[in-house]
Amino acid sequence: MIQNIQNQFRSSGRVFGLSKEAQPIVIAFACIVVLLLIGSLYSSSFLSPTYLVQQLRVASFLGVIATGSMIIILLGHIDLSVPWVLTTGAMMASAVAAMGAVGEVLAIPAGLACGAMLGLISGIGVAYLRLPAMIVTLAVNTIAQGLMVTYTGGFSPDDSASDAMRGLSTGSLLFGLPNAILVWTVVGVLAWFLLSKTTFGRKTYAIGNTESAVYLSGVNLQRHLLIAFALAGALSAFAGILLAGYAGKAAQSMGDAYLLPAIASVVLGGTSILGGRGNYLGTIAGVILITLLQSILSVMQMPEFGRQFIFGTVIITMLLIYGREKRRR
Repeated sequence: MIQNIQNQFRSSGRVFGLSKEAQPIVIAFACIVVLLLIGSLYSSSFLSPTYLVQQLRVASFLGVIATGSMIIILLGHIDLSVPWVLTTGAMMASAVAAMGAVGEVLAIPAGLACGAMLGLISGIGVAYLRLPAMIVTLAVNTIAQGLMVTYTGGFSPDDSASDAMRGLSTGSLLFGLPNAILVWTVVGVLAWFLLSKTTFGRKTYAIGNTESAVYLSGVNLQRHLLIAFALAGALSAFAGILLAGYAGKAAQSMGDAYLLPAIASVVLGGTSILGGRGNYLGTIAGVILITLLQSILSVMQMPEFGRQFIFGTVIITMLLIYGREKRRR
């Protein structure tokens, strides 16, 4: 009889009544509680409302990036162009903002357009040339880096963020909450709706599960990939715009620190790195978890290489877990 019960659990994928999709989300939130307790041992202010709100503000930037990363990972791909797409969006928005009153209005749309264009290039390589996404996006990242280094001459740009960029990142309009948190909330709600309530979302999950079957069913696979990569590029650029507003200006290599944390946040939240399964609530939990982990490591004065080692270990561990699942192509 015990054997029969065990077989039922294996077949349903449930542990303690939780579905396979819910398990990593619950674990991620449990880890958040543990990190909060550990942090409180290092600093008495770690659990203060002021500190927690500040951590949510920091998490907001990573959350916007992770939203785009999740869309690409659900498709079964990896986007490695995040660092310099983010930087390009920030630099171009700041450059347009320096053009006067009209530039102030067009700064944010210009930055978003640059990110979407770079994402579109990645999408063309993946959708039409059938090249591996890791190779294409890495190439796009290098191209964007070359363009920005040429534009700035290798120095930190002098252009400052627009008032709107500063307001989105540092202002406070509702209940005293930083605008950055509200922006992530809006992005998150739209992403949840897009992935769970629209045809686009259903196609995204289906492609991640069985790409060949989706193609044979008549879905325009190329167009879907183009839209997904363009959207991810725009979100990375938007995060760069927010970061530039938070710091007052863009900077060289400002996106380098966000690539691994973004991927780690998504996979920690239970999104299968092979594609086809994931929940945006899990990504929220993963972003908060990574942000708190970074904060604790900073308090412990962990060097940067140590942090990158931890993020890499997390990704490899999740890949080993999800890599045992069968994926149909």
